[in-house]
Amino acid sequence: MVETHSVKFKTKGDGSIVDLTLDMKEAVANSKIVSGTITAFVPGSTGGITAIEHEPGLLKDVPELMEKLVPSDRAYQHDETWHDGNGFAHLRAALIGPDITVPFNDKQLLLGTWQQVVFLDFDNRSREREILLQIVGDPD
Repeated sequence: MVETHSVKFKTKGDGSIVDLTLDMKEAVANSKIVSGTITAFVPGSTGGITAIEHEPGLLKDVPELMEKLVPSDRAYQHDETWHDGNGFAHLRAALIGPDITVPFNDKQLLLGTWQQVVFLDFDNRSREREILLQIVGDPD
């Protein structure tokens, strides 16, 4: 059985980090599926989804790491093509990836104690975002 849901929200851009864990837990709790997997996917090329500990230190460390790996203050070929100044955002999103899949059993996500699923917005402007949640598994 497969169920698909979506979550919509607005971001500030520039490294915004949004915790998706509660949205994923609610989607699983409200589904007809008892055990399986849930995938969170961002349809877009300037955001990524991963798992981290959603705590104040990492909320600062992750954007700092991204700035070191893919600096926002240099020219990228993408910027020459589109003149939108967000070439760095596309590269950061490519490093993190657009999705994550989490197993669940008895309607409980099987995440580690300090593990949350987060959306990372790398774009250089605020955006309306939609995350697709697809649940696959065995029904009640």
